[in-house]
Amino acid sequence: MGGLFLAAFGAATVLPFQSELVFAAMQAKDIWPLWLLIVVASVGNTLGSVVNYAMGRAAERFRGSRWFPASEAQLERAQRWYARWGVWTLLLSWAPLGDAITLIAGVMRTPLWLFVALVAFAKTVRYILFAWAAAGIIG
Repeated sequence: MGGLFLAAFGAATVLPFQSELVFAAMQAKDIWPLWLLIVVASVGNTLGSVVNYAMGRAAERFRGSRWFPASEAQLERAQRWYARWGVWTLLLSWAPLGDAITLIAGVMRTPLWLFVALVAFAKTVRYILFAWAAAGIIG
């Protein structure tokens, strides 16, 4: 279970992890209840997104530094985009660009409770759908 948690956690950060392979392998072994796999993967993935959120919150103080990863124009464009689409984009936190969305949520100072609620919902639904799809493939 620890391996699944770490894979899911890492997959939600900027690290190059894939939790789906670990999840599917554990699901195929049929040792643990499926609901437990979903909970562990969802919690790990959500907490990984909280790391991105915290990085976004901390990034604001480094704005304007030469080594800062985004220019003023890029940051302003991201803030305009976030202001337009709002926190509801966090429901896409499971998608390939989800890491950037969770980072932007931190920069935009989204309330932590709202961030966690939306991200946890999105990531849990994702793992439920993945488990269902994997069950169809695994048999």
